[in-house]
Amino acid sequence: MRTVITNCTLITPYRYIKNGTLVIEDGKIAGIHQGDVDVPGAEIIDAGGHYVAPGFIDLHIHGGGGHDFMDGSVAAFLGIAETHAQYGTTAMVPTTLTSEKEDLLETLDLYEKANAINTKGAQFLGMHLEGPYFALSQRGAQDPRYIRNPDPAEYEEVLAYSSSITRWSAAPELPGAIDFGRRLKQKGILAAVAHTDAIYEDVLDAYENGYTLATHLYSAMSGVTRRNAFRYAGTIESAFLLDMDVEIIADGVHLPAPLLKLIYKIKGADRTALITDAMRGAGMPEGESTLGSLKNGLKVIIEDGVAKLPDRTSFAGSVSTFDRLVRTMVQIADVSLLDAVRMGSTTPARIMGVDHRKGTLAAGKDADIVIFDQNINIQRTIVAGKTIYQKPY
Repeated sequence: MRTVITNCTLITPYRYIKNGTLVIEDGKIAGIHQGDVDVPGAEIIDAGGHYVAPGFIDLHIHGGGGHDFMDGSVAAFLGIAETHAQYGTTAMVPTTLTSEKEDLLETLDLYEKANAINTKGAQFLGMHLEGPYFALSQRGAQDPRYIRNPDPAEYEEVLAYSSSITRWSAAPELPGAIDFGRRLKQKGILAAVAHTDAIYEDVLDAYENGYTLATHLYSAMSGVTRRNAFRYAGTIESAFLLDMDVEIIADGVHLPAPLLKLIYKIKGADRTALITDAMRGAGMPEGESTLGSLKNGLKVIIEDGVAKLPDRTSFAGSVSTFDRLVRTMVQIADVSLLDAVRMGSTTPARIMGVDHRKGTLAAGKDADIVIFDQNINIQRTIVAGKTIYQKPY
């Protein structure tokens, strides 16, 4: 049960280790070294001079490979996990869309079934419920039929139904949203602001009551607004001012280079997590697709490297994969590879509270590892010491 990865450049949170060697034992990292290390009886993986980094952790993802987490099948969960493993994702937080409560509960059931047998794809880190407690004016591509205010009777039933919820996104200005945030904090669930028209005073109140993350910064949230001639800071400015974490869809489309640079300059790599927010079209050819479940989802068009509503008035989800996020940050946002990897691994691990076991190359951590070349093309993905993807040669 020992594996040695050799002939590589190791990426730690602080430095590159050239001529590096990484030792894996029983699914954990046993040591990182400079130079060769003799481990009798170990499997040897020659990295071919490529980079070896901690596996990417996707905090916000809806689908990929033609599947959506709300398709109503275990096969969809497994298919998404296997698809994104090909692009360096070793752990993910499956995400819902606004829906009927019954569909939500069914998805939570399917998560638990899929999680028990998920051995060939990226690991699951619990469910992210995106909605249904949103501002209708900032719904984006979320189905308006299911958007509503926080209802204690409803969310208490959902919280009691499943222990697999690790994150929930909501608009903090809605009636009852502050109490909702407090309840999530009590349960140890990450509360995030999303699809919101909140001003600074709303976000500050939310931050003081458990909301610590801004969901897909800039997308479906307020900026500076005027009310009765007076200007008010919106959610975007609030996320910059407060010590909130932010997540960004760094596909180069949702956020152009100047905004990526601005976010990095203000929030830095330690407060910014990269996310795909991918829908079923990730890893698929361009053309018609469906956002959400096949049963009652929205028809969309995939073109220009993004999903759009049919009338092209709005983006309707990302089709990004994680390698593309890192590549974009390095190539157009002028971020160092060291920091881009941190934003894809170390920072999301901390945000999700799993940094004691994931997110860095360090002895004792899970052997979740990705090997890639200078252009961030994935060569191999390893989860818990087991290769789950290897680039065909």
